[in-house]
Amino acid sequence: MTLKFIDIGANLTDPMFRGCYGGSRKHPDDFNTVLERAWQNGMQKIIVTSGCVSDVNQALELVSKDDRLFTTVGVHPTRCTEFLPDPESYYNELHSKIKANPQKVVAVGECGLDYDRQHFCPKETQLPYFEKQLSLAEECQLPLFLHSRNAHEDFMAILERNRDKLKACGGGVVHSFTGTLEEAKSLLAFGGLYIGINGCSLKTDENIEVVRQLPNDRIMLETDCPCFRLVKKKEKWTAETLIDGRCEPCQIGQVLEVIASIKQQPKEELAEQYYQNTLDLFFSKTK
Repeated sequence: MTLKFIDIGANLTDPMFRGCYGGSRKHPDDFNTVLERAWQNGMQKIIVTSGCVSDVNQALELVSKDDRLFTTVGVHPTRCTEFLPDPESYYNELHSKIKANPQKVVAVGECGLDYDRQHFCPKETQLPYFEKQLSLAEECQLPLFLHSRNAHEDFMAILERNRDKLKACGGGVVHSFTGTLEEAKSLLAFGGLYIGINGCSLKTDENIEVVRQLPNDRIMLETDCPCFRLVKKKEKWTAETLIDGRCEPCQIGQVLEVIASIKQQPKEELAEQYYQNTLDLFFSKTK
C-alpha cells in the first residue's frame, strides 16, 4: 500500500531551498530536486506557508508552476507590524491576492498569537490583527491556518469572540502544536479545529503524551520545513541526499512513523485518516 501525504505547512519560500543559509550560498539551488523527492515519497499536495505580503507574492509564483502546490495568504503574528503604516491598504492587498487566485489559495494564515517572540512584534499589535484576519477568512470563505505560542488564553478568547466567523469560514488547523494536553482539549472542545503535528510537536515526553491522546480524526501532518527535522542527515550537500539542518517535505513520513509508534496503531490506517482530514478542511471544493 502506497502511503499518501499532504504537507499542510511547508516554508518553501525559505532561501535554504535555493542553497542559501544565513545570507550566503552553500550549495546550488535544488528546489526542484526537493520537490521531486517529496513526490517520490507519496506526497500528493503541499501547502506553502505565507506570513506576510512579500511571502504571498513569492508563494504564488512558486505554486503557479505545479498543480500539486497551494498556498496560504495571511500575516504571521511576528510580522503584524506590517499592518501599521496603512492597515486597510494592507488588508485589502491580502484580500485581493486571495480573490485573484481562487484555485491556489486554500487558507488564511499563518495567523495567530506568539508571545514567545514579542521582540519581533508586541502582543498589543498582534491581538487586533489576528482578529482582523478572522474577518478575512469569513469574507473569503477560507479555513484558517493558525499559530499559537504561549498565548493560549488570549488565543481562545479571540476565537470565542469570533465563533460565528470560525463557523462561517469552515474552521481551521492549529499548526505545529506544542501546547499542553489541557490546551489541546480546549481547542478540540471549541469545535471545527484540527491540530497539526510535526517534528517540533514530538520533542518532549509531554508532547508525546499529548499526541497519544489526540483523536485521529483531528490530526493533520506537516513538516514546517525547513525548520525542524526528526533525523540527523548528511552534513555535506549532494543532490541525491538530505542535508543536516534542513528539513524537507519528503520527511513527513518520519512524523507519521513516530505518531504510529506513540499510538501503537498501523501507520497505513493513520496515513489514510490524516490524508482525509486534510482533504476535508482544505480541499473539499475542487481545487
